Amino acid sequence: MDCDVLIVGAGPTGLMLANQLARRGVRTLIIDRHAGPARETRALGVQARTLEIYSKLGVVDRALALGKRGDGANMWAEGRRMARVPLADAGARLTPYPYILVLGQDDNEKILGERLHDFGLSVQWNTELLALTQTPERAVATLKQPDGSLREIEAAWVAGCDGARSAVREQSGIGFPGAPYEHVFFVADVEATGSMVPDEVNVYLWKDGFHLLFPMRGQDHWRIVGILPPALRGKEDVRFEDVIPSLREEAGAGLAFKECSWFSTYRIHHRSASHFREGRAFVLGDAAHIHSPVGAQGMNTGLQDAYNLGWKLALVTQGRADAALLDSYEAERLPVARRLLDTTDRGFKLVVSDSWWAGLLRTEVLARVGALAMGRPRIQQTAFRVISQIGINYRASALSVSLDDPPQGAPRAGDRFPWMRLRFSANGPQEDLFDKLDDLHFHLLVLGQPAPQQPLLLPAELVRVHALPSDPDNAADLTRQKLPMTSFYLLRPDGYVALCGAQLDLAALARHAAGPLGLLTLPLG
Repeated sequence: MDCDVLIVGAGPTGLMLANQLARRGVRTLIIDRHAGPARETRALGVQARTLEIYSKLGVVDRALALGKRGDGANMWAEGRRMARVPLADAGARLTPYPYILVLGQDDNEKILGERLHDFGLSVQWNTELLALTQTPERAVATLKQPDGSLREIEAAWVAGCDGARSAVREQSGIGFPGAPYEHVFFVADVEATGSMVPDEVNVYLWKDGFHLLFPMRGQDHWRIVGILPPALRGKEDVRFEDVIPSLREEAGAGLAFKECSWFSTYRIHHRSASHFREGRAFVLGDAAHIHSPVGAQGMNTGLQDAYNLGWKLALVTQGRADAALLDSYEAERLPVARRLLDTTDRGFKLVVSDSWWAGLLRTEVLARVGALAMGRPRIQQTAFRVISQIGINYRASALSVSLDDPPQGAPRAGDRFPWMRLRFSANGPQEDLFDKLDDLHFHLLVLGQPAPQQPLLLPAELVRVHALPSDPDNAADLTRQKLPMTSFYLLRPDGYVALCGAQLDLAALARHAAGPLGLLTLPLG
């Protein structure tokens, strides 16, 4: 075969998948029909869960240097600030990155592209997928190359990361039901001053819609996202000057613009692929799901699609896991996309409805209820878990098994394992758990009991064992996360709990590895 995995599309999702495969030694080809990376993009919110993944990839410092940290989000209505979500406070003990990072899709692509070069792989631009056929053993792709010639290649697997008009999805016969919203959005990069809370997201709700203002890198630099006022929706060649009156109407007459460097209008669809896999082809990111920008979730969801599929594809292509493991990609990620589509769709309809009662609900009821609710730390944390995407779980997955009923509030199989600082050896230093556990292996954490002395019956090259010593500081952090003092957790490479229980059961561990995980014991080499 020409490659193990053909990735079609070099946006954030495709680049993330290429990085995850390349760093694991998988023979990968990534193509894109465009001439080069996008320069002007609409996606710009990077959530905490994505930053955790960036840390594993070794690019989080670069992202933080290029982006603008937003420690809170403010809700405005009728010219008054009604509520504030203190992201830094709400997420301080939940993640190393308790904020939203405002970083444009173009910068995300730049960071991921540069990292890909470190692994000796680069994008083949001006290369288009024209046809895709499959046999039980391989996929055959016909590519149009930069010089116009055609090339046929064979790949074990194909990943469609090629956006809403995905050629992989269409060639694979995967449906993409949904519809466009009737409203027209606008996006603008501006230099502005006004009532906005500096360095935080500002949400302005008004009776005819909403405006989102994201702080960008640089002095008084903001990215504005909103919907066109009713009077402008049928007008062609709308300019930024045309939307200024509606902006000032809600954000205040003191809103002043020094410069607008980019302005564009666009329509939004809400769609989800009927399934995420057809034989040897997968769809990810916008090729699998598109939805409204409410919550700044879209790009992050695609990146996490790639993170979920990447380690599984690597194990299968390397012959270290049965191909049945790949069934879990759709089983785990499709419900996440459908749930996100449903919640953003309902939220979007509320904030853009033209009815008088919806306008009243936005500017009076929603704002006041939000102000009351966000004053409560527990609700703040719940909201942060949702927005940051650290609360996503795969509890319904076949890969997730709890041998015992965990205590209330304790991590369960399918949950992202919580972030802590722990001692991994007696009298050793406290270490960041997420830094300690790499994402190239499974990790078995053993609490309150000795490390296993007999063979684990697992592929030794795939699993790292950590027996945490009894220690007052460990006990404090474990108690805070409601982790039982006697327990064990088998973590997947992506940090989610595959198997957990009270007393370590080596036979159950081996059954789970050979069964749902499909791990195979093979010699290295």
